[in-house]
Amino acid sequence: MSAVMQSRNPANGKLIKEYPTMTDGQAQSTLESVHEAFREWRRVSLGRRRELMLRAAELLLERKVALAELATQEMGKVKREGIAEVEKCAWVCRFYADHAEAMLADKEVETDQQRSFVSFQPIGIVLAVMPWNFPYWQVFRFAAPTLMGGNAAVLKHASNVPGCALAIEEIFRDAGFLPNLFRTLMIGSRQVEPIIASPLVRAVTLTGSTQAGRAVASTAGHYLKKTVLELGGSDPYIIMADADLDSAAQLCAQSRLLNSGQSCIAAKRFIVVDEVHDAFVEAFTKAMASKVLGDPTQEGVDIGPQASLEFRDELHQQVLDSVQKGARCVLGGELPEGEGAYYPATILTQVKPGMPAYSEELFGPVASVIRVKDLQEAIQVANDSEFGLGGGLFSRNIEAATRVAREDIDTGAMVVNGFTKSDPRLPFGGVKDSGYGRELSHYGLYEFMNIKSVSVAPV
Repeated sequence: MSAVMQSRNPANGKLIKEYPTMTDGQAQSTLESVHEAFREWRRVSLGRRRELMLRAAELLLERKVALAELATQEMGKVKREGIAEVEKCAWVCRFYADHAEAMLADKEVETDQQRSFVSFQPIGIVLAVMPWNFPYWQVFRFAAPTLMGGNAAVLKHASNVPGCALAIEEIFRDAGFLPNLFRTLMIGSRQVEPIIASPLVRAVTLTGSTQAGRAVASTAGHYLKKTVLELGGSDPYIIMADADLDSAAQLCAQSRLLNSGQSCIAAKRFIVVDEVHDAFVEAFTKAMASKVLGDPTQEGVDIGPQASLEFRDELHQQVLDSVQKGARCVLGGELPEGEGAYYPATILTQVKPGMPAYSEELFGPVASVIRVKDLQEAIQVANDSEFGLGGGLFSRNIEAATRVAREDIDTGAMVVNGFTKSDPRLPFGGVKDSGYGRELSHYGLYEFMNIKSVSVAPV
């Protein structure tokens, strides 16, 4: 009997569907089919690629409700957030459809040759190892530039969202792309290494945990494959004395609770100067407490279940360990009664070094509040992390805050008086243990292109 992947609803633990997994031989055979499609696709004009990518965007919008409902079933996403996620996928498809041709045009360079230019050529199959928390967006933000660049793609999605993975493959197929140009590999984690090892696979992109990133990067390095890694985050948000506290509290709560708190770039550590600490905590507690925990299919619900009971229980243990070491829980922090992997909006104050809430990523609706005396200490605490994905700073002094965001915080993205969001027009990625390389914008497109120098010698 072949192995299966099980899709379970985290709101009630019920089995949704079982999916047969591929054998190693089936996976390798699929790679061969994808490679044949790549050989044809790389010769397809950018104009034709654009037409197909725009059609993919149309199909996403036509199917957005059904796709959102599928994500709600498989990983617990609040339905309205699922719809917004699918709409964002359509945006990234349109963005690269409209801009890839200009981005990929030859770039003339003046040298001592008769002519020199930089050309951008496809490299082949890109393997994507993707997580469950944004089951559509994480995939489309790699797939849209990869396919527009003339490459092919194979997806190893998280094992708890197999239905979403197959739905993405169906979108590209129904849009008119070559049938084997984008394929989902229904394989387990142990089967990833032979896929990376295949000479048909030229690069790997992974979004996931730091541990998963190390494992994939190590394997890819052994086989000399290019990698882009977008890993964990514990994003710092600095609240200055001159901040608009009500606005800061609302935006921080919105960011912390996005996707029921299960987002790498969610605000996680709230670093508050002493002068306004108590006032911010009061406003922040009010904002967090106003969010509704419940059935993610229902209107008015802000926080759905965590993706699994295992993830929920790991988060709760981090909270308990932090409280045992001296943190104060001012909101939430207790397991709800009843079925489902639910966890309430939670705020920990008096967070200090040595606590999980200070140094670890809390992947759920838990906020860590850290009191500091001034901006310099705030910067030190913000950078006192193994992660470096995103962050924010709230202040009415826009010029000074922008300078700090630009020069002093060691992250891949910063925002002043708002919260970080990925945007097709801007590069996205981190530093330190949050990974390397960039997705989105032209920087992301170039990651998986052969940036080739071509010169013509003088006659």
